[in-house]
Amino acid sequence: MTAWLTGTAVAERIRERFPEAVVTANDVWVEVAAEQVAEVAAFLRDDPALAFEMATDVTAVDWEEYFEVVYHLQSITRNQFITLKVRPQDYADPVVPTLTGVWWGAHLQECEVYDLMGIRFAGHPNLRRLFLWEGFSGFPLRKSFLQIGQGRFRPGLPHFPKEGGDRGVISGPRWTEQEAGWRPGPTPGVRPHDDRRRYGHQQMGAVTPDSGQN
Repeated sequence: MTAWLTGTAVAERIRERFPEAVVTANDVWVEVAAEQVAEVAAFLRDDPALAFEMATDVTAVDWEEYFEVVYHLQSITRNQFITLKVRPQDYADPVVPTLTGVWWGAHLQECEVYDLMGIRFAGHPNLRRLFLWEGFSGFPLRKSFLQIGQGRFRPGLPHFPKEGGDRGVISGPRWTEQEAGWRPGPTPGVRPHDDRRRYGHQQMGAVTPDSGQN
């Protein structure tokens, strides 16, 4: 049966080798200092009692005041998992060391985090945008990009690039601005906004003006 190791248990083992590396730990995860994360990662991989050979997932969280990079590590040999965290020191320019030298599988995952969250991985052999184009303004999974916390009732982008023909603004600082007079075109199977019920479930399916549904 797969075992989920507690962060506190792994933290104690890390402290035996790197006394100052652990920032904090709990039952779910262990956080280590950014400047020592590469050394700690190699230890987690090479220690026979841990043997975390794979970084199965690399992701990040925007807490608005700071970022976290989160690594989900797996040991095939010992059939166990652990969650490792590291926090970039600068929210305005977040940078952490790459772990591609420890787990090559982190290569594309670090590119994805950089592309969507804007966190740079120092020492990455080919850090670049993965889904978006070079020169794209902003990082779409940052809460500031999604306008969360800016007093909007429904946070999110006003519209997608090029939605509704040529009306989308796709580059530069105005990427998320709504153009005057713009409205999205009808979506097949969804009742037009003005015809929707004020409260309750909006019925899906083919809806026509003479269907008798209000």
